[in-house]
Amino acid sequence: MVADTPLRYRWLLHVDLDQFQVSVERLRSPELVDVAVIVGGNGDPTEARKVVTCASYEARDAGVRAGMPLRAAHRKLPDAVYLPLDIPAYDVASGEVMSVLRSFGHPVEVWGWDEAYVGIEPVPADDTVGTVGTDTDDERIRRIADEIRAAILGRNGLASSIGISDNKQRAKMATGFAKKSADDKVFLLDSRNWLELMGDGPCRDLWSVGPKTAAKLAAQGVDTVNQLIATSREGLIETFGPHQGNWLYVLCRGGGDSTITEEPWPARSHSKSRTFPVDLVDQEEMRRAAKVLARDVLDQVLAEERVVFRVAVTLRTSTFFTRTKSRKLAGPTTVYDHIEPIVVSLLDDFELDRPVRLLGVRLDLVTDETDEAEDES
Repeated sequence: MVADTPLRYRWLLHVDLDQFQVSVERLRSPELVDVAVIVGGNGDPTEARKVVTCASYEARDAGVRAGMPLRAAHRKLPDAVYLPLDIPAYDVASGEVMSVLRSFGHPVEVWGWDEAYVGIEPVPADDTVGTVGTDTDDERIRRIADEIRAAILGRNGLASSIGISDNKQRAKMATGFAKKSADDKVFLLDSRNWLELMGDGPCRDLWSVGPKTAAKLAAQGVDTVNQLIATSREGLIETFGPHQGNWLYVLCRGGGDSTITEEPWPARSHSKSRTFPVDLVDQEEMRRAAKVLARDVLDQVLAEERVVFRVAVTLRTSTFFTRTKSRKLAGPTTVYDHIEPIVVSLLDDFELDRPVRLLGVRLDLVTDETDEAEDES
């Protein structure tokens, strides 16, 4: 049997969620809106070897960037709110966004928590030329992008930017222009505006061209995309080898991969959190709130006919100290009476010396590759 070949598409939409981890945290704690927020490690900016995973735009304006050591970020912004990575919460939020994308009926290829490609209009297998867009095409594809952005914001509360092109690499670069747009956060980049927008720019502006490749090009007197276009294929192959040389030859001309490979995304967990209008100090109130959250999440699990194997409780205090505790169940179950005592027990395990502003309950689900990792503490 011959393996299925991924389909090519006339339009590729690159959907990118803005400041994703920070945005998820702000949904859980709305008082963090317009505040400098930095997510990374266990949330302690004094610990060594921890790096920034995501910084809010307010923090970026002060020079904080993803990949920067948390200690360096703290020196720049000691008064920012520092939060630990909550990978299960981001998994859940990302999965919900991808479900929204799939609801439009187009194929989706997921590239991470915060980005995916959507394919519009399959291209016939014998079409090797491609089609230049028209004003009517542009209006239609922009309308689809606007509808996707509105759906993600309306259903998930998350802002996004969308780059449009005829291949993944150029669509990814289009997203960079979309993020700079003050209005619709949608940008179309194709053969009609490629040279105008990219030609005089540095080679580093091309997707996948890193500092080492750029330095190697610069040593050959090639600094801009136009200069790279003027370089012969043979010269590029001689410098970079056949694979990368051919790739650079295609990339600088706006070429790339126009296929979409769909892979099923089974949710690994579901969670729900609540930020309280008034911080909780009474333990019994916290227990009641946690039980309600557990019931709500279990209802979602039951609707999907899934099974729970581990329970987690997340707590955030009035000082934004955030911690998660989890415990594996004695056996996979969908019975609330088996889950509720574990939720209460986990909550009681916290040493509560400050008012609580947020509680969350997560139910981890059985999959073909069920996570057997140790429980968190």
